[in-house]
Amino acid sequence: MTLTLGTGPFAGSRTTAKLNFSVAEAPAHRIVFQPDPRRLRAVVGGTVVLDTLRAHLLHETAILPRIYAPLEDYRADVLTPTDTSTHCPFKGDAAYSTIQAEGKTIVDGLWSYPEPTDAAAFLKGFASLYEDKVDAWFVEEDRVVGHLRDPYHRVDAHPSTRPVVVRVGGEEVARSARPVLVFETGLPVRAYVPPADVQPEAVAAGSGQRTVCPYKGEATYWTVGGVVDAAWSYESPLPDALRAQGHLAFDDSKDGVEVTLG
Repeated sequence: MTLTLGTGPFAGSRTTAKLNFSVAEAPAHRIVFQPDPRRLRAVVGGTVVLDTLRAHLLHETAILPRIYAPLEDYRADVLTPTDTSTHCPFKGDAAYSTIQAEGKTIVDGLWSYPEPTDAAAFLKGFASLYEDKVDAWFVEEDRVVGHLRDPYHRVDAHPSTRPVVVRVGGEEVARSARPVLVFETGLPVRAYVPPADVQPEAVAAGSGQRTVCPYKGEATYWTVGGVVDAAWSYESPLPDALRAQGHLAFDDSKDGVEVTLG
């Protein structure tokens, strides 16, 4: 998918996204509702609570895209309406349901807009659920790593000859003329350094912290120059980050960690 072609939200008259404004007159807060052609399933306690071929992505300013699906595609016998209600000035008043499946309960785990605002009228008859509270998501037959991916989020990994120097506490711990540079939507460029170009005596095991990126995979953390979790690597990356496999990236937001990219 792209933003400007096919079903992208800014593809002009051919788009199936719902836009209630022209780009030139776009408000500060935007909502775009776009069909998602994938088969999506959500599992709670071993029960498939959502199985849909009719999902839509709700793109909303400063919020990760949300999956909405027709209420009919949720398993009705695991849903219990609650009295909870919240108000969104852009979408309207939300009604909630608790999800109960095979001994697991997610209170107010699903919401919908029974009477949405005029600007979000397309949400009527659709519902969403908290992605991080279900036990598993599947896209077609692939189990999702982390949260569902934004189709407009890119990760590009490119071998480079630009020099990289890393210092911790003023001491050089890595120098390379063969980094892999990772360009990721909305993030600064990251230099991933081959382990052979990092001083081995400066690196030790990290705190055991675990993070999962749906675009790159599960990160392993390292202590560098005595700074805990000053670097991370993807030992078994997802395809988009495969070129950076086993390389170390350094967290220059930590005190004393300095990364210079030529």
